[in-house]
Amino acid sequence: MEAVTGEDGVARCPWAAAPGDMRAYHDTEWGVPVSGEQAYFERLTLEAFQSGLSWAIILRKRPGFREAFADFDVDEIATWGETERGRLLADAGIVRNRLKVDATLANARATVALRDHGGLEAFVESYRPPAEAQPAPRATEEVPTTSEASTRLSKDLKRRGFAFVGPTTMHALMEALGLVDTHLTGCHRRGVAGRGGAVR
Repeated sequence: MEAVTGEDGVARCPWAAAPGDMRAYHDTEWGVPVSGEQAYFERLTLEAFQSGLSWAIILRKRPGFREAFADFDVDEIATWGETERGRLLADAGIVRNRLKVDATLANARATVALRDHGGLEAFVESYRPPAEAQPAPRATEEVPTTSEASTRLSKDLKRRGFAFVGPTTMHALMEALGLVDTHLTGCHRRGVAGRGGAVR
């Protein structure tokens, strides 16, 4: 399916065609760079929790995730143990998946350790594909779900102790951060990925 023109006369990727949270995310956040370890860790965490689920579910629960995970304060989460783990698994405001909760706690500790090697933001950013390697999908069927860069990022993060960072999840993270632009060529947001002011 190619870009869809909505009731407002604007062409968008089909998943953002209808008014609501998904459209707002598509038009204001998806592909826009963020700044700082905390913002990168939040997006890494949310993409991991999205695995196997609809992104719409994660967007609806994002306020709950921020509250449950101390606004994604890496230093605080890195100290959490069984008490906090039990609290998270009982929190209906988030996705209560044991493996994903455990991965988030492990990823916080791995993020702290990564500071000795430039930090999470610089590490992820170093996998940005060159301009000539950017996809240019006309239809959703042409949108890639992994890439050579996302596969390398996945392997390297796993080597550094990260979990739930498979190639597909890392490709989604790279899309969200604007490292990869998979807005359809007919979408009004095509070409804006990676540009503009950083958002929180």
